Amino acid sequence: MTATATTRDVVGPGTKVGLRRVPRWGQALFVLGIWVLVWAVMRGQDTLILPGQAKTGLHDSMSQWKSDLIAGRDDNAFMQFTGWIADQIEAVGTWLQELVSEPAPPRPVPEIGWFGVVAVASWVGFAVAGWRIALLVLGSFLAFGLLGYWEDSMDTLIITFFSVAVALVVGLPLAVLMAKSTRVTAVVAPVLDLLQTMPSFNYLLPVFLFFGLGIPAGVVATVIYCTPPVVRIAAHGIRSVSGTTVEATDSVGQTRWQRLRKVELPMAKSTIVVGINQTTLAALAIVIIGGFINMPGLGGPVLDALTGQQTGNAFVSGLCIVIMAIMLDRTTTAASVHGEKLARSGTFDPRRHRIVLAVTGAVALVCVYYSRTYLKLAEFPESALGPAIGREMAMKVQSFADWFTSTFDAWTTAIKDVVSTFLLNPLQDLIANSPWYVTAVALTMLALVVSGLRPALITVVCLTGLYLSDLWNDSMITLTMTLVGALIVMILALVLGVAMARRPGVDLVLRPVLDAAQVMPAFVYLIPTLLLFGPTRFTAIVAGVIYAAPIAIKLVADGIARVSATTVEAAVSSGSTAWQVITKVQLPMARGNVVLAVNQGLLYVLSVVVIGGLVGAGALGYDSVLGFSQSQYFGKGIAAAGCIVLLGIMLDRFARGAVERQQRNNDILTRRPISGAI
Repeated sequence: MTATATTRDVVGPGTKVGLRRVPRWGQALFVLGIWVLVWAVMRGQDTLILPGQAKTGLHDSMSQWKSDLIAGRDDNAFMQFTGWIADQIEAVGTWLQELVSEPAPPRPVPEIGWFGVVAVASWVGFAVAGWRIALLVLGSFLAFGLLGYWEDSMDTLIITFFSVAVALVVGLPLAVLMAKSTRVTAVVAPVLDLLQTMPSFNYLLPVFLFFGLGIPAGVVATVIYCTPPVVRIAAHGIRSVSGTTVEATDSVGQTRWQRLRKVELPMAKSTIVVGINQTTLAALAIVIIGGFINMPGLGGPVLDALTGQQTGNAFVSGLCIVIMAIMLDRTTTAASVHGEKLARSGTFDPRRHRIVLAVTGAVALVCVYYSRTYLKLAEFPESALGPAIGREMAMKVQSFADWFTSTFDAWTTAIKDVVSTFLLNPLQDLIANSPWYVTAVALTMLALVVSGLRPALITVVCLTGLYLSDLWNDSMITLTMTLVGALIVMILALVLGVAMARRPGVDLVLRPVLDAAQVMPAFVYLIPTLLLFGPTRFTAIVAGVIYAAPIAIKLVADGIARVSATTVEAAVSSGSTAWQVITKVQLPMARGNVVLAVNQGLLYVLSVVVIGGLVGAGALGYDSVLGFSQSQYFGKGIAAAGCIVLLGIMLDRFARGAVERQQRNNDILTRRPISGAI
């Protein structure tokens, strides 16, 4: 007898599963149900709570280790080596500062004044990306001075460009090796995964220990954080060069070096420039939080304003960061396609272009000369058109903030209270106020059910580390805030992502906004949320949502947009409503993108929740900030940084495992024949 088997009957080679098998979401609900029952009985027992400024013997021993390490610097070869590196970085950084931002003794002003800096920067923008970008660069640099943050902005750009240059020197050769060798990829890829999983905040404390304060620590932390994007993207670009083209070059007798230099790198140029774009924005993001380690730049003013709850000053300095981020993003993006656009224009004359570059370059050099000769062109003028604009704007913003807070405080408090009462507090009560071993077992079982055995084992390792850190309760509170933020992100992603995929007009309006939002460093989002909700944990969650939502929304939208139009038309023709098409066809078929959006949402929210220690978020963020501010709490800060890493790895592997498991199931269902003999 022959019958038709459904995909629910057969899910893998040689494996039959009955129709009554409990789905993974059902198993997860069962685990949650048991967890809630146990919590109701044992609530408040063995929660491992450690009050805000309390510390343990482990934390004291780590602080003592730091003190011993610094005291024995002269006898420690590694510390001497890192100290030598710090000295070289300090020398280069100081020279660059004296070149464009700080007085260069015996001169009372920098070697190149603001007039010359603006001219050279505009010329570079014109040379690499065209006259529109030159105007953008010109306007951006003038805005830095007019807002009153010329020196801080120049310092931020100095450290950003210095760090990106070092990252490219290290990253591009590594990218070539990864593109050419699977063995190198197998070794390097996990390291890049780890570096990209860690929130940027985590790099600061250990780097501060070995490289001190200021420019050296800032550059080292920035290089570590911003190198992975260019390595990954450049390696992908080189690997993507057509195999036919490579074979053709081999047939004419080119060496490997010639093939790389003349074929592969030029053909991968646009992809490599995209990698440089991402590396530059990553560098800017961590340079901004460098105020914690006394790094010069815009991070210091923003940090001071946030800790002093000076919304007006935070807004103006944050506005400089936004302008800088947009300028760097648009410049590097335009540079990646500038040469190709000129070649395709049909009117491009290389000789005339070189003449224009030479003439405008000469004009820029004349501006440099005048900026070295005349004081007014060397130091940005303190006048009605100078920093007074920034001060006036700060006062107006502060006045508006005070009015807004007093007028809408009841509304913002109501929103905060509703979310806290019905979502944040119950979830935190379950996760943080269950006995630690109950929470550990429950989280492990959820990882096993949703993501598989390997993520479950990684969860066990990470939870063990959290327990040994003596910061279990703070880690669970941070985990709660991250989960709540990620949940809100996914609600926004599903609603707006579906709308963008199904309605081109919505996509046309929202995508530029999302692109612009992705450019901003996470630090910036604390400013408006502090205005709305004051210094609370909810402020950090909202900032995390704003930071993480753009990437999640775009992932969902792109996943749904890739669903075959034929499949959608078939569903519509069979009488399905729009809601049924979305829930029964498009979202299931875009499930991989949806789970990837969850992964990115979790990690992005975590990175902001940690920085949220500045605005009253507490938990691991507070512990980290405490480690920066008071040396006796350094050990607790390092332990908190380790806990943040473990949480990031655990959440990342949980979401990745869910994606991979879903993809394996989809592949099995795709390959497996639907009909067969019974």
